[in-house]
Amino acid sequence: MKKNQGICITLFFLLFFNCFIASANAAILSSRELIGNAVNYDGKTIVYSGEVIGDIMLRGEHAWVNISDGSNSIGVWMDARMAREIRFSGDYKNRGDKIEVIGVFHRACPEHGGDLDIHAKTIRRIEAGGPLKRDLQARKKNISIVLFGALILIWILTLFKRS
Repeated sequence: MKKNQGICITLFFLLFFNCFIASANAAILSSRELIGNAVNYDGKTIVYSGEVIGDIMLRGEHAWVNISDGSNSIGVWMDARMAREIRFSGDYKNRGDKIEVIGVFHRACPEHGGDLDIHAKTIRRIEAGGPLKRDLQARKKNISIVLFGALILIWILTLFKRS
């Protein structure tokens, strides 16, 4: 009985430390960390998260997707099937899907002309994007009306000055 308890306790600690180590390795890195310590992360599997921005550029069976974490954006090379899971890409009219990428970081990718990139193994949508509603700000509207009125007034005064 005590032998079984010892085995159970040992298995518990092994599982606990395995989960702890796995979660420590799964820390999401920022673009600043990746760019600033590119030598340390080169060729390693990393986790990067951010908003999909710009165009999704399909290249045969693969695609380039730019992911911005708010500080910088990093190009991610992924299977075209993964890229098709992305519904919204960020631009003036849309907020892009926020995704988490697990992939291999390259400080100077030999496959892509020496560019810094990530080769995605998996992606996961964290938050769905969508259309942005942009309201016309009252202050800007009022300034536009005043300037338009001043323009009309100047035009009328120049007509009277000519006659």
